[in-house]
Amino acid sequence: MTVSIIIAVKTYGKNLEECVSKCRELDYPDFEIIVAPDKEIKLAYPRAKIVPTGSVSPAKKRDLSSKCAAGEILAFLDDDAYPEKDWLKNAVSNFFNPDVAAVGGPAVTPSDDDLWRKASGMVYENFLVGGPYRYRYAIGKRRDVVDYPSCNLLVRKDIFDKLGGFDTAFWPGEDTKLCLEIVSKLSKKIIYDPKVVVYHHRRPLFVPHLKQIANYAMHRGYFVKIYPQTSLKLSYFIPSLFVLTIVIGAVL
Repeated sequence: MTVSIIIAVKTYGKNLEECVSKCRELDYPDFEIIVAPDKEIKLAYPRAKIVPTGSVSPAKKRDLSSKCAAGEILAFLDDDAYPEKDWLKNAVSNFFNPDVAAVGGPAVTPSDDDLWRKASGMVYENFLVGGPYRYRYAIGKRRDVVDYPSCNLLVRKDIFDKLGGFDTAFWPGEDTKLCLEIVSKLSKKIIYDPKVVVYHHRRPLFVPHLKQIANYAMHRGYFVKIYPQTSLKLSYFIPSLFVLTIVIGAVL
């Protein structure tokens, strides 16, 4: 199967260069790299397709990039992440099952990140914070899932096109909408495969980390209203209940 790796980014940076460099080292015979910045940029890898999109959301960047993708599989990757060498080989093996429409894997904190970024990663990985979703940030058990982040998500192109892509201005949250439609509209599977590993640089503690968490929380709260099938879950409310307990306890 041919694969199109799609990297949404605002502009050139060292993270993007690292991401593209690691993609070039992948142990897979047939793939292309598509980079979607706001404006035209130059990379050290001239074979990468550059798709300038203007200042739009990552979801829109991915939708625009998919239109010029030649792969049977679309592999979405954040610019501040980079793949393990066998990322595509392990992911594509899941697609030989025709019921599988998408595959995701863990986004692990790189071992060479600084202390504050590693600490940020530990927060996500901790069961008291990540709860039943900590497998997204650390190696977990293989399973079926109904919602998965787009920083490490591979989708069949025909399925993606059939659903009209992400087709949303939401970010974060575009992945929740797409995954819900894959599972509910098409009755297809999304597989979490612990061998489909990427390394994801974290936002450092404390302020950048908390800003990111607040953004996730705001969108998840909105999705509780519009997409209750996957977002109206007790596990998403436990951190808020924990904070309220601490505040009320301190006041009392």
